[in-house]
Amino acid sequence: MSSLPALPIDFRATLLRATLYLLFIGAIAQGAYLEAIYLPSVRFTELGFTEFTQTIILATCCLMLIYVRQVLNVWPTVTLLLFAFLAASLVREQDYFFDEYVGNDTWKVVVSLIVIPSIAWVVIQRRRFMEEFIYYSNTFSFGLFAAGLLTTYVFSRLYGRQIFWRAVLEDNYIRDFKDIAEEVVELLGYSLILFATLELLLLARRIYKARQMPN
Repeated sequence: MSSLPALPIDFRATLLRATLYLLFIGAIAQGAYLEAIYLPSVRFTELGFTEFTQTIILATCCLMLIYVRQVLNVWPTVTLLLFAFLAASLVREQDYFFDEYVGNDTWKVVVSLIVIPSIAWVVIQRRRFMEEFIYYSNTFSFGLFAAGLLTTYVFSRLYGRQIFWRAVLEDNYIRDFKDIAEEVVELLGYSLILFATLELLLLARRIYKARQMPN
C-alpha cells in the first residue's frame, strides 16, 4: 500500500510554486487579451491562443501522469483513471479536427477506446484503487484537481449558457460573447488541473525518493 511521503515540502518551495502559479494565471489572462487584439482571424477558435493552450495543458498533464504511473509507479490505478479522464478531454477538445479531417463523431470512438478499458481495469482493481484514493484524496493535488474539475465541467457550462447571456445582453446578444466567456473560464479550469497534476508529480517524486531511503 502506498503511503504519504516522508519528505515534507519546505516553505521556500511552496512559496516558489505559489508564485509560479500566480504568474501562469496572469499569463493566460494576458494571452486571452492579446488574442482578442492581435489575432482577429482566429481568436477563440481551435487555432487561437485560448484553445491551443487548452490542448497544450491537457497534453502536458497526460505526459506527467504517464511518468508518475509508469516511471515512479505511484498510485497506478488512481493515475490511470486521471489519465483516462484527461486524455478523453484532450480528444474532445480536438473534435473539430476529427470531424473535419477524419469523420463525423470519430472523436467519440477514440474517447470510448480510452475510457472504457481504463474504467474496466479500475473496477477490476477497485480494492487497490480505494486504498490509493484514501491517500490521494487528502492531498493538495486532489483539492486543486477538484477545483479545476468544477470550474471546467460545471461552472463554465453553466456560465456559458445561451439563456444566461441572452438575459445579460438582451437585444445586443452575440453568440461570440458567450463562447469567449466559456472558453476563457475553461482555460482557467484546465490551468488548475495542470497545477494539480504537477503537484501530484512532485508528491510522487517525494514518495519515490522516500522508498529509496534505507530504513
